[in-house]
Amino acid sequence: MNEESAGDGRPVVAAVDGSEHSLRALSWALGTAEALGAPVVVAHVRSEALQLGAARIASLGTGPEPPDTVLDAVRTVVEERGHTVPVRYASLDGAVTEALPEAAREARLLVTGSRGHGGFATLLLGSTGRSLAARSPCPLVVVPHAARSTALDGGPRGGRVLLGLHPEETPDEVVEFAFGAAELRGAPLEAVTVLRLPPSPAALVAAPSPALQVPPPLPLADDTEELLAEARREQAARLDPFAARWPGVELVRTVSPGDAAGLLVDASEKAALLVVGRHHRHRIAELLVGSVAHAVLQHAACPVAVVPPAPTP
Repeated sequence: MNEESAGDGRPVVAAVDGSEHSLRALSWALGTAEALGAPVVVAHVRSEALQLGAARIASLGTGPEPPDTVLDAVRTVVEERGHTVPVRYASLDGAVTEALPEAAREARLLVTGSRGHGGFATLLLGSTGRSLAARSPCPLVVVPHAARSTALDGGPRGGRVLLGLHPEETPDEVVEFAFGAAELRGAPLEAVTVLRLPPSPAALVAAPSPALQVPPPLPLADDTEELLAEARREQAARLDPFAARWPGVELVRTVSPGDAAGLLVDASEKAALLVVGRHHRHRIAELLVGSVAHAVLQHAACPVAVVPPAPTP
């Protein structure tokens, strides 16, 4: 999502299922596409019953396929809203977690709502969400049902962009996406690095009874300031080359001890977009989404972008 790639012809794919949640996501997708100068593909994965019915009609040669009433209704909504970019509509067959990634193969973004009908009903809460986030070939943006309206307009007043940054693990593609998103919105970018501190020696003392052996909260280590200073140096070394490439983006650098997912979720309440990475390359697709990404998908109050790493050669 950077200026140099604006208008490059790749579409923003908005997944819809007719629910109010997916329409909110569609509104976000249209606003962002208009800011990017990108076309929009409104994609609907037809229900299993409709897919079977269409296949039956085709096999018998008895008439045209049944209409996609969901897309027909969404088309009316889009036309009433108005738009400044080309919009086309696609009825998809197959499983949600396979059809949508395939439709987004050449896309800039794949945008979905957090809840909905059918296969979207547990998007953030179960295997469907994890699999879709893991399989998407482009950044996946999930717009939660409770998102603030200012976070949905795709415009410059939508609040800051948050980046969950692990200096050693976060791929460059994730950092680039976050800077580009902040530039697009004319908004500050806050890079958040969370330091998981080791326990103090007192926390390692065995409990007097097995029944009481519950892991205690991690207290601050004696050398907290030294660890935080080192984390700030690592964060700066990682961010400085990107800040030089995006001099117009106001960069806020945050390093804090604690729980990464919890801090990002709390910060998302005043943000327009939260950007996280899939981090790990693994042959098992469902393991590509880390625990932090999964947690913020479940709980963040603003749209969340899960950015994949570049494909391995």
